[in-house]
Amino acid sequence: MAAVKRSFRAESLMRVHAVDDADPAIAGERRHQEVMGEINALKAILAKGVSAQSAEPALDAEEMSQKFMSEFRKELSEAAKLKTELDAIYVAIAETKKEIATLHQTTGSEGEDMTRVTNELDAVIDGTEGATESILSAAEFIDETANNLSAHLKGADADLANDIQERVVQIFEACNFQDLTGQRITKVVSTMRFIEDRIVQMMDIWGGIESFQAIEAEQRKVAEGDDALLNGPSLDTDTDVASQDDIDALFA
Repeated sequence: MAAVKRSFRAESLMRVHAVDDADPAIAGERRHQEVMGEINALKAILAKGVSAQSAEPALDAEEMSQKFMSEFRKELSEAAKLKTELDAIYVAIAETKKEIATLHQTTGSEGEDMTRVTNELDAVIDGTEGATESILSAAEFIDETANNLSAHLKGADADLANDIQERVVQIFEACNFQDLTGQRITKVVSTMRFIEDRIVQMMDIWGGIESFQAIEAEQRKVAEGDDALLNGPSLDTDTDVASQDDIDALFA
């Protein structure tokens, strides 16, 4: 059986071209069609490429827009959190400055409460000093009297006089509290001055005392009723207070 010969497209075109070349008109028309076909095929390829390139950037732009919006929402959320924290910081600063102004008004060197406390401590020192001198004077008199009695007494009576003298010595030793009290009060005053200095430094950090002028300091609650009458012992600097003579006159 004879083998079937495969016919290739190139061979058929060559045969067609060989036939067509015999007629110049046909050959020219054929070449024109081939050129136009190639041009149209090239246009189709170029159009397809341009269409693909124009579609790809549009897709990238959409993705970029979504990414931008996602980042914008994230940053907006962070900005909202930051604003909340800044508002909290602002409130904390305002409250702190108000407390500092209140402390300065209360404990400042010109504050009424600080002046009162200083006078009260001075009165404590003066009172303990005066009481100690009175106690020591009385104890010295008792000691001298007991010494004179022991010289004229014998036996058990002399022992009693000696016991009195021993108790007087204990009174002398106990009167050392006056010196210790003065030292402790000095420490208290020093601590209060330290606190006052720290308050002044904090005020300097926030712009000095001028920046606190517009801040309304919190006022201490005013005592009412019976509480308003419990003022404790008066000071020498107090005015419009009842003296001891006035109190004695009530019982006369």
